[in-house]
Amino acid sequence: MSRIALGVEYDGSAFRGWQSQPVGPTVQDALEAALSGIAAHPVRVQASGRTDTGVHATVQVVHFDTDAVRPDSAWVRGCNALLPPSVAVRWAQPVSDEFNARFSAHSRSYRYLLFNSPVRPALGATLSGWFHRPLDIAPMAEAARALCGEHDFSAFRSSECQAKSPVRTLHRLDVRRQGDWIAFDLGANAFLHHMVRNIVGALVEIGCGRRPAGWAAELLAQRDRRLAAPTFSPCGLYLVGVGYDVRWGLPQQALHRLPPIGPSLD
Repeated sequence: MSRIALGVEYDGSAFRGWQSQPVGPTVQDALEAALSGIAAHPVRVQASGRTDTGVHATVQVVHFDTDAVRPDSAWVRGCNALLPPSVAVRWAQPVSDEFNARFSAHSRSYRYLLFNSPVRPALGATLSGWFHRPLDIAPMAEAARALCGEHDFSAFRSSECQAKSPVRTLHRLDVRRQGDWIAFDLGANAFLHHMVRNIVGALVEIGCGRRPAGWAAELLAQRDRRLAAPTFSPCGLYLVGVGYDVRWGLPQQALHRLPPIGPSLD
């Protein structure tokens, strides 16, 4: 058996999230069906992390084991011929048996794209969030700084979160505007269920003046999800990067990619 790592991109609008489940199509189902067709045997994949219904990815890393001998191009172009248009394999790389797409990852990065305009968008409506009231970036950025570092993020985790510990280290939380677009860029060792969307919801509350900038720090200290903002829409959320040690031989330049829409801030 050999182990193969893949970089996968998808528009999550039409899927009920990444992970296979009894009801509804998932990205994992579509990818495993395509890989099984190329391998000529059933294939199961392990991903770097789950994404929820409606959430997108420019970089999702998976691995699978196979005894089929295929060129790397078959896992890319062959699978893409069998996948729906909203899912694409971008690269394939043989890896050692010790590599695990989830447990070998040391960081994850997300971008949330928010269209801030009185009128909702029509083009790309499922590819960005939307908020109609004007948002002030300055207090949002101030609040974001208070969230960086190692904290108990209980106030920002879903009630359905299965993580054993609510403690995470948020390395980066940048809030920037370009025209009507606001981009939230987050990087951490790992994320809790709904953590990014709940953080965005709190920052929007602050940006529109409903709450002061210090509210974010108060939520951290209170550790009570019931006191925080509602979970924001999944439409603007993208998994944009997964960090791995260079020893695994993955294409480092392909492990971080921003969405093709929204502000070009990087």
